[in-house]
Amino acid sequence: MAKEIVSNAGATYNALTNGSKIVGKIVADSDFRIDGEVEGEIICSGKVVIGPNGLLKGSISCQNAEIIGSVVGDIVVADSLSLRSTASIKGDVKTKVLVVEPNAVFNGTCSMRDNLKFDAE
Repeated sequence: MAKEIVSNAGATYNALTNGSKIVGKIVADSDFRIDGEVEGEIICSGKVVIGPNGLLKGSISCQNAEIIGSVVGDIVVADSLSLRSTASIKGDVKTKVLVVEPNAVFNGTCSMRDNLKFDAE
């Protein structure tokens, strides 16, 4: 019988699964996916993904972000922010690139700049 070889391609990320809740501040060096609920602040040096069941009540500061679920709070993204068709945002956004799919809901203000930086504590 052949031995199965499992190889890690170097892709690492953190995840909060559906049904989980964190209250407080999250600081991550690599990508972070939220499918549960967070009340607080997310500071990430990589990409933040708020999944379809994900809910953030607080703020995000990151390099890139993809919102599929809901965010109530401010978002600062140094590079690219994507709002998928099921996204719901209530808050202010600062980003370099904003991509909004049809049916996404965005209530707030948006400021776009080329040299935007965030604090990666």
